[in-house]
Amino acid sequence: MRIPRIFVDIELTENTLITLPDASFQHVCKVLRLKNGHPMRLFNGKGGQYHGTLCDVEKRSANVAIGEFEPLNNESPIKVTLGQTLSRGERMDYAIQKAVESGVYEIQPLFSERCEVKLDDSRAEKRQNHWQQVAISAAEQCGRGVVPTIHPPVKLTEWIANCNEMLKLTLHHYSAKPITEFKKPDNNAVALLIGPEGGLTEDEVKNSKNQGFSAISLGPRVLRTETAPIVALTAINLLWGDI
Repeated sequence: MRIPRIFVDIELTENTLITLPDASFQHVCKVLRLKNGHPMRLFNGKGGQYHGTLCDVEKRSANVAIGEFEPLNNESPIKVTLGQTLSRGERMDYAIQKAVESGVYEIQPLFSERCEVKLDDSRAEKRQNHWQQVAISAAEQCGRGVVPTIHPPVKLTEWIANCNEMLKLTLHHYSAKPITEFKKPDNNAVALLIGPEGGLTEDEVKNSKNQGFSAISLGPRVLRTETAPIVALTAINLLWGDI
């Protein structure tokens, strides 16, 4: 029997009864068509998950009887903040989804000089909400108990000027310095900057260097902007994390 794993943005406590939020109800009862008595796992992004049982299914609502709390130990010890330059279409969704599956700590969408995506404040807020839902779905799928925060988009120059991570890296295919030459930061905090499809400009690379970022290479092949975070996060976790 497939046991669905559902994110709910509410407080969860052992041996209580909750009413599923509307979106969760639609997914569980209308899409998955689950019935009374079906086992579930619920989590609210604060770590761990709860075992539960679907009950009191009605036409427009359903409850879950919350049972035992299960701690999870699958968060990467390396807290990577990903500065991901915006890309068109589904590429940004893909980058966020795979970054969450790869253990990213949080994601900062960025506008850069060669970024082709233009968003006013209203559209930026809608996209942020959409990307956060992508992160939630990815966390549901990969079994994480924590959902990475997707921050509102900002200019690249603003973000790099305010990064406080101990180790700050810029992925740049012209760099000859591999990531293996760097040591794990003492506080496990890493900032990772990834440019758009056309790459970062020379001024952006120079500016990031002036702000303490080091240019790194992930090999002789040029990676797409949506592929780069997967490779980079995998390399970081292989070197210093939990792979």
